[in-house]
Amino acid sequence: MIIKALMAPVFMQVALTFFLLFYMGGTRVKWLKTGEKRLKDIALGGDVWPPHVTKIANAFHNQLQAPILFFAAVLFAVALVKVDYIFITFAWIFAVSRLIHAYIHVTSNHVLWRFRFFMIGALALMAMWGLLAFRILTEGA
Repeated sequence: MIIKALMAPVFMQVALTFFLLFYMGGTRVKWLKTGEKRLKDIALGGDVWPPHVTKIANAFHNQLQAPILFFAAVLFAVALVKVDYIFITFAWIFAVSRLIHAYIHVTSNHVLWRFRFFMIGALALMAMWGLLAFRILTEGA
């Protein structure tokens, strides 16, 4: 039961990443269909995308950074049987903060608010790792 409770924020984070991936792809295709740029113009990447498309791409790429540490912490906690409701609470805080961060990123892109939710997630992630390290290093001491 406790593993299911932990997997819910994990699945939410994965769903957010896939949503942004397809949202990014859809907006890129839609923009290319306007004819403003051609495929050869984007072949090597660069700053060819309009701001609304770039915001979505940046939000997607953000899901491939800090969440890696989230997934690793969850895997270690499950494998080493260190999951409890405190750990799960931090996992939820991280996942919800990432969801809000992404929403801000693709809408208003208000940097100060985006940063606040980034920091909430970063602190929750640090707490997950701190809790995990403490439990592992003090076990049997």
